[in-house]
Amino acid sequence: MKKRRKERQAIRLQEPAKTVPMVSRYANGAYRLIRVFVEGYDDVAFWRSIFDDYETERLKFEISVPLRDDLAKGKKVLLAMIDERDRDTILCMDSDFDYLFKNFNDQSRLVNNTPRLFHTYAYATENFLCHPPSLHKVCVKATKNDTLIFNFEKFMTAYSRTIYPLFLWYAYSARRKSEKAFSLLDFRSSVRLNYLDLRDDGAETLHWLGRQVDKRLRALETNHPTWIDEVAAFGRHIRQFGVETDNVYFFMQGHTLLDNVVLILLHTVCERLRDMTVERITSGTKQGVSLKNELSNYNNSLRNVREVLLDNEQYKECFLYKKLKKDIELYIQQLIAEDEAGRRPADAPYDRAIR
Repeated sequence: MKKRRKERQAIRLQEPAKTVPMVSRYANGAYRLIRVFVEGYDDVAFWRSIFDDYETERLKFEISVPLRDDLAKGKKVLLAMIDERDRDTILCMDSDFDYLFKNFNDQSRLVNNTPRLFHTYAYATENFLCHPPSLHKVCVKATKNDTLIFNFEKFMTAYSRTIYPLFLWYAYSARRKSEKAFSLLDFRSSVRLNYLDLRDDGAETLHWLGRQVDKRLRALETNHPTWIDEVAAFGRHIRQFGVETDNVYFFMQGHTLLDNVVLILLHTVCERLRDMTVERITSGTKQGVSLKNELSNYNNSLRNVREVLLDNEQYKECFLYKKLKKDIELYIQQLIAEDEAGRRPADAPYDRAIR
């Protein structure tokens, strides 16, 4: 117990959050209200969509960001709340590298072993939003054009294989807390996409990226030759957590993936789809006011690509999402068991709680 308490104290950067009173969206009633605290406002919708599946008339979840008398937010704030929670308060956060680092340091031990604390397993919620099988649907919603002109899954698999060696070097340097050897900024600049050539599902872009990766990899191996075998061993070690050459995009930093890779793809594909629709409209029989109105109607139907991506929920077949859901379902089962033991009203219906 003393060891766990020291671990918690070691990672705290500030005093536990002093929560400002807030008005619940639920009136007091004959149900159990579980308060769910998340890292930031951008995370509320993701966790809301998960807990929606488990709400009943007698079991409610309220998702919110800890309101403090200062501006601090994020993972450190949630971790500082561990000792102050009651049984009806849970914490939900991004895994970052803590899932891959498992029990390597104090923070990873807390994230992986604390009851009523749930983490994404993927690096962050953004990695789920970028689930490759869902990206064509994002384009359809943004452009209203369902033409398949680009194979996102094929590209992202090849992208993952291309950057995998650099991912291992970056993750290993982060584990050693030696980011000066290979910083996030350096990793991002090495794996970002500066452009997308749509031909052959981005083959030329991937070829260009491969040259950038090889150049950086040679520099790392030259500057840190003693790390080469260690990085290879680290790669074998993290396979147990589901990291493969084909899916490293689930485990890389979420904002790097979303802003520097996936949005580059989406903007290029969506621009082409919009142009195709306009070409089809203008090559038809409509002219004058009729043509102008048709183009205006189409332009008014378009949506911002980034906004559509941030609303994406087509990731529920992802193996890491299923792993997270399993954790939550075990927690729901514990709530049910508590009620059946008489800790809550015996007539509480939980028939929808586990799907």
